[in-house]
Amino acid sequence: MKFLKTALILSAMAAMVALSGCTACDNTNTSSSMPSTSSSSPSTSSSLPNESGSVLPEGPSSSHSESSASDHSTSSSSHSTSSSTVPTLSTDFSEIGALDGSLVKWGPGTHRDDRNRPSDLDPLQEKYEKYNCWFIGKEKGKIYLTFDEGYENGYTEKILDVLKDKDVKAIFFVTGHYVKSNPELVQRMIDEGHMVGNHSDKHPVNGGYTTLPIDAVQDDVMSLHNMVKEQFDYNMSVFRYPEGAFSEQTAALLGKMGYKQLFWSFAYNDWNADKQPDPAEARKKIVDSAHDGAIYLLHAVSSTNTAVLPDVIDELRGKGYEFALFDESIETN
Repeated sequence: MKFLKTALILSAMAAMVALSGCTACDNTNTSSSMPSTSSSSPSTSSSLPNESGSVLPEGPSSSHSESSASDHSTSSSSHSTSSSTVPTLSTDFSEIGALDGSLVKWGPGTHRDDRNRPSDLDPLQEKYEKYNCWFIGKEKGKIYLTFDEGYENGYTEKILDVLKDKDVKAIFFVTGHYVKSNPELVQRMIDEGHMVGNHSDKHPVNGGYTTLPIDAVQDDVMSLHNMVKEQFDYNMSVFRYPEGAFSEQTAALLGKMGYKQLFWSFAYNDWNADKQPDPAEARKKIVDSAHDGAIYLLHAVSSTNTAVLPDVIDELRGKGYEFALFDESIETN
């Protein structure tokens, strides 16, 4: 009965928010599932539709209902800029497996509070912060730029040029495909003091990690973690879920492994490379959605994001905000 009540609560919370996620990553996914390496049981819960009833697409050119949030420099190094614990294998599956495995999908709704923050943030932040999940930063006046990287569309180099010119550091969440296909860009991210985050090795879709046994989730996370460590001598310490899909089980697992799990408090319809938003409208939406601790999810496949980024940085600074890497400021309010 206790687990049933928990599942109902989580399902209700998931229904309150619009779905979003890195669907721009999906076209490089060669397998939507991975075999179990033990007898752990996968989640039996099904995916939830978003508020408009649509389902997530499988490629960058597919249509997608918009998730609306409207909808310090570090030294250059080949090592992680994070001071957090290096993720390691965790084998305490018995305790984690007893937690709720049902799907929770996060996407900021359209309603805002008196601080211009998505009003649905607080219940999820309060519930999952104990697992090192972050839907928003805590420090006033700080903004965190994050870019999801599933495949290269010719814009990441330009984005890096802008960030270097503006002296802004960002987090780039990469998949296994991206690392294998674009090692020179990953190396540049590291060399120029940005954070490289784990966005999964194989980027499973249609429920993401909640469709897999927890040991298979661990294997996928560590596959990319070890790949980046071996190739770049860099320890990733932040994670973003494929599609933003997670459960209490996966949150506990990733937390035990030492990963900070970053969601977002702003995202918009930027992932469809063949149907880009108008630059002027996009710039206004991004700037008008600013709030303390904002975690911006932007897709690097977007020509619009690339075009408006210099002005967005200037305008947000004009509003008094500073850009930071997430690990630098989560400890204080």
